[in-house]
Amino acid sequence: MTEHSTPSDQPAPAASDHPAPAAYRWRWTALIALLTAEAMNLLDATVVQVAGPVIHADLGGSATAIPWYSAAYTLTFALGLLIAARLGDIAGRRRVFRIGVTAFALTSLACALAPTAAALIGMRAAQGAAAALIIPQTFGLIRAMFDGDELPKALGTIGPVMGLSAVLGPVLGGVLTHADLLGTSWRAVFLVNLPLAAAVLAIAPRLREDRAPVRPRLDPTGTAMAMAGTALLVCPLATDTGAPSATAWAAAALGVLMLIAFTAHQRRAAAAGRTPLVEPSLLRGRAFPAALATSTLFFAVMNGVMITVVLHLELGLRAGPLAAGFTLVPWSAGLAVGSWAAGSHLVPRYGTRVLHVGLAVLASGLAAAALAYRAAPAGHYPFGLPFALALAGLGVGLFTPPFFTAALRRVSPQETGSAAGLLNAVQQLGGTLGVAVIGGVYLTGDGSGQAAGLSAQHAVGAAGALLAAAAPAAWAMTTRRRARIGAAEAAGDAH
Repeated sequence: MTEHSTPSDQPAPAASDHPAPAAYRWRWTALIALLTAEAMNLLDATVVQVAGPVIHADLGGSATAIPWYSAAYTLTFALGLLIAARLGDIAGRRRVFRIGVTAFALTSLACALAPTAAALIGMRAAQGAAAALIIPQTFGLIRAMFDGDELPKALGTIGPVMGLSAVLGPVLGGVLTHADLLGTSWRAVFLVNLPLAAAVLAIAPRLREDRAPVRPRLDPTGTAMAMAGTALLVCPLATDTGAPSATAWAAAALGVLMLIAFTAHQRRAAAAGRTPLVEPSLLRGRAFPAALATSTLFFAVMNGVMITVVLHLELGLRAGPLAAGFTLVPWSAGLAVGSWAAGSHLVPRYGTRVLHVGLAVLASGLAAAALAYRAAPAGHYPFGLPFALALAGLGVGLFTPPFFTAALRRVSPQETGSAAGLLNAVQQLGGTLGVAVIGGVYLTGDGSGQAAGLSAQHAVGAAGALLAAAAPAAWAMTTRRRARIGAAEAAGDAH
C-alpha cells in the first residue's frame, strides 16, 4: 500500500497482544457491519432534505423549523465526534459502536413517531448524538482487523458507500415520501433505519474489540471548549438559508478562535501530565494538520457540488427530486470505480501519490461541469452534466483511499481514537462549509429560470477555488516524508 522503493516508507508495526490484524478470520464480514453503519449515517443526513417540506405540511409550525430538521442532526453529530472517539479509546470501540447503533435505532423510531415539529427536532438531535457514537469507531475497528495491502482495500470500500449513500439519500427520501407506504408518508424515511440497524447488530459480534493501549481519561474542560467552538462554527452556517449572514460569519470566526484556544489547552494539559481530549502528538509537524485541512476543503467541494446540482435542477429547472438524484448517479458510479481501482491496484503499487491524481481528475470534472452549464440553452437541462459528474466522481474515488491511508498510516494505537474523531469532525465541518459557501454562491445569484445555469457556473467556480486551496495542503501530507526518505537514501549511499 506504500510507495515501494524504500523500506523506510513502511509504517512501524503497532504493538499488540493479539494476532496480526490481517489474520483475523471475520474481518470482511465485520466490515459489512461498519459500512452499513456508515451508510445509515449518510442516508439519514440527506433523506430529510427532500422530505422536509412534506414534514412541515404535516406537522405544521413555522417554516423556519424546516432547516432544523437537518441542522439539529448535523450539529449534535459534529459536537459529539471527539468525545465519542475518546469513549471508544476508554470503553472499547466495538462496545461503543454497538451502543451507538442501538441508540440510533431507538431514536429513529422516536423520529418516526414524533407528533410535533419541536419533538422531531429534539429527536433528530438525539439521533445525531447516537450517530456520533458510531462513526469514529469505524476507522479504529478497520485498522484493528486489517493490515498490509488489505488496509487500503478496506478503506477503499468507504468511498463507494459514501457516494452511493449520498446519492441514494435524496432519491430514497423522495421515493419513500411519495410512495406513502401504509400511510406512513415522511415517517418511512426514519423507519427504514430499523432493519438496517438490526442487520448491523446481528453482525456486530464478529467485530474485533479494540481500544487504546493506555486507557485515557476524559477532559471536561477541553470537551466544553471543543463543543463551544464547533457549535459556533457549525450552527450559524448550517441554519442560514442562502448566503450566510455577517452575523453567521462572525460567529464562525469566533468558533475558529475558540478551537485555536482548545488546541493550546490540549498542549498545556499534556505538558502538565493530564489526559487531553485530543492527543497533541497528532498535531506535531505538518502531516496530520495538513490532512485535516485537506479533508475540510475536499469535503466542502464534494458536498458543495452535490447541493449545487440539486438546487439547479429542483429550484432552477423545476425538475423534481428524482431527476436530481438520478443525475447524481454517474457521480456515484465514477466514485465507486475510482475508489475500487485506487484501493485494489493503484495505492499498493504507486502509494499515496495517487491522491494528487484524484485531485487533478476532480478538477477536470469541475471544469467539464462548468462547460456543461455554459453550453446548455437557458432553462434547459445540461446534457453534458452527467458525463462531467462521472469524471468528477472518478476523481473523488481516486482521492479517498490514498488520503485515508496517508492520514492514518503513522497514527499510533494510542492516537487512533483522536485521529478518527478529528478526521470525521473536519469532514462534517467541511461538508457544512461547502453547503454554506458553494450553495450560498448559487442562491445569491438569480438561481431560477434562465439565470439558473449562470448561477450554477459561479457555484462550480467557487468549488474549483476551494479545490485549488486543498492542493497545497494535500501536497504537504507527502512532501516532507519524501524528503526524509531522500535524506535517508543519501546517507545510505554515503556509507
